[in-house]
Amino acid sequence: MAEELIIAASTNKKERYDILIPQIELLVTGEPDIIANFSNIAAALKQTMNFFWVGFYIVKHDQLVLGPFQGPIACTRINFGKGVCGTSWKEKKTIVVPNVDAFPGHIACSSASKSEIVLPAFKNGEVALVLDVDSDVLNDFDDTDREALEKVMRIVEKLL
Repeated sequence: MAEELIIAASTNKKERYDILIPQIELLVTGEPDIIANFSNIAAALKQTMNFFWVGFYIVKHDQLVLGPFQGPIACTRINFGKGVCGTSWKEKKTIVVPNVDAFPGHIACSSASKSEIVLPAFKNGEVALVLDVDSDVLNDFDDTDREALEKVMRIVEKLL
């Protein structure tokens, strides 16, 4: 198990992800507790990428329920198809939102959030949870984030 992350502060975004993703894989290898793993993944992403908020919402019956996260207090439950997280669940795809105020039906858990990316993880072909990442900067997420975070979600799916 990794005890600390090794990330050079001067690296660009892609390099930080390239260094971080193998460390996330090592961090969760051999640990059977899903909450511990999700907690460490959220912490590693927030620490390395300096995101405003990072967390998991887990599908429980007909809602997404807040799971492990790093950042300010968050919405506890999100309905299917509502907000960015509920829409990602409904559409079964990654959603990048450059300006959350322009997203129809955005759920403002924090007024400091300006842009967002939400990625689903699948179990048996169905969305089991979503990873929600918020930034306090407009248009902060791009294809580099999408590609890297989708790799993280493949790691997450192995844990489900």
